[in-house]
Amino acid sequence: MKAVIYARYSSDSQRDESIDGQIRECTEYAQKENITILGTYIDRALSARTADRPDFQRMIADSEKGMFDAVLVWKLDRFSRDRYDSAHYKHILKKNGVRVISAKEAISDGPEGIILESMLEGMNEYYSAELAVKIRRGQKENALKCKANGGGKPLGYLVDPETHKYIIDPITAPIVREVFERYANGEMIQDIADSLNEKGIKTAYGTVIRISTISVMLRNRKYIGEYKYGDIIIPDGVPAIVDKDLFERVQRRMERNRRSPARMKATEPYLLSSKIFCGYCGSPMLGECGTTRKGVVHHYYKCYSAKRRQGCTHRKGLKKDTIEKAVVLYTVNRVLQTDVINRIADSILVLQGQADTTTPALKAQLKECEKGITNLVNAIQAGILTQSTKERLEQLEEDREKLKTSILQAQLKRPQFSKEEIVSWIERFKYGNIDDPDYRSEVIDTFVNSVYVYDDKVILTYNYKDGSDTISKEAVDRAFGSDMEKLAPPKQKSVLARGRIFVLYSSFFTLQ
Repeated sequence: MKAVIYARYSSDSQRDESIDGQIRECTEYAQKENITILGTYIDRALSARTADRPDFQRMIADSEKGMFDAVLVWKLDRFSRDRYDSAHYKHILKKNGVRVISAKEAISDGPEGIILESMLEGMNEYYSAELAVKIRRGQKENALKCKANGGGKPLGYLVDPETHKYIIDPITAPIVREVFERYANGEMIQDIADSLNEKGIKTAYGTVIRISTISVMLRNRKYIGEYKYGDIIIPDGVPAIVDKDLFERVQRRMERNRRSPARMKATEPYLLSSKIFCGYCGSPMLGECGTTRKGVVHHYYKCYSAKRRQGCTHRKGLKKDTIEKAVVLYTVNRVLQTDVINRIADSILVLQGQADTTTPALKAQLKECEKGITNLVNAIQAGILTQSTKERLEQLEEDREKLKTSILQAQLKRPQFSKEEIVSWIERFKYGNIDDPDYRSEVIDTFVNSVYVYDDKVILTYNYKDGSDTISKEAVDRAFGSDMEKLAPPKQKSVLARGRIFVLYSSFFTLQ
């Protein structure tokens, strides 16, 4: 019998030693029962009350490949603490010819085993639900007493080991006050973070200080003494590090900055960054923004060399949304054609074979081994039977089983995709929403290699051999508005581009 081990622990308070123990006892059970272990699936700090566990789901999916006959767990509660999930996923495994085996719970295959297994699963779910109730009750009691309830503690505080309440850390609390005062006095968050990092100051987790670290710190009401846990809020429940007047001044400045154009510039994703270049000097085109008198913010790509006045005269910017949508629409139309998709899929299949050198070598050894077995069997049938031929045949049969196991293990570690699966994955890009930034980002990241911009054309290259095309500026203008500045609805026009005629619609380029 061939099996895989599934191991899991529930919370961050547990450690990898728990996983090691589970795997060790499962391995000992497998050796005793003559079960071959092909591999392991491990989920860390994930509850069994949900089936949304990455390796658990990967194991269920791999069971369809018919590589293993059983899933070995330390106890059934490692598999699931929800009896409905347990029944559902065991049914899927059973349909795929896979059974779940508990290394520590002796469950027979007979009718009594069914009753015992259902009782154990019911008890596991009861234990989990009861434990959750007790934990929530204990946490609520702790919160009402303003005690620490686990999780990370903010910079500036310690937890008293006897009372379990927050106390001020005399070493890091002055740093918190300094951050609040510097920000209230007009310093930028990035400058504050940089200066703290230069001094070697770390967060409570021992990591470098980032903009997000400072932002979260400046909004944390615990620093003015407010204790909060869930719906429980207790003013003056913890010792304050900053006074309320300073805290409110900081909040007012953060609110002003939240509404400022600089914020929009910082958070606007420039999807073509690192892929868009000036066609004249080759410099990257960088994202920037400008604000009209009416407060409307426009985002552009502009040549870095021209912007810095380093010799390039191509000073005109491209409107961000216009060029990104044009690139995505043109790419979808150009790349997602049946012949191109098939070429890409064939290339990926070749790369899969090139990347995996282990499996072909093992299969070649298996072929030689089976050839040797066939020759020996033929010799025995011809009357040549000696102690040496018998021992050699037994050795070859043992080698064959080992090679089969090794091939299955290699395939589990490196899943192989069929051409149909690859084609299906690529074709899903055909029907995305062009106004969805996530869709545009995925198309650009997957297919676009580079974009070179000239005054009269844009040259696109794609992530496959000989994948390139030119789109004229007139085509973009007609589709998105004059001079790439407005998104006016275009009229239907025919445009010749590199020998191919494209009809431009307001939302798609259609290949004729």
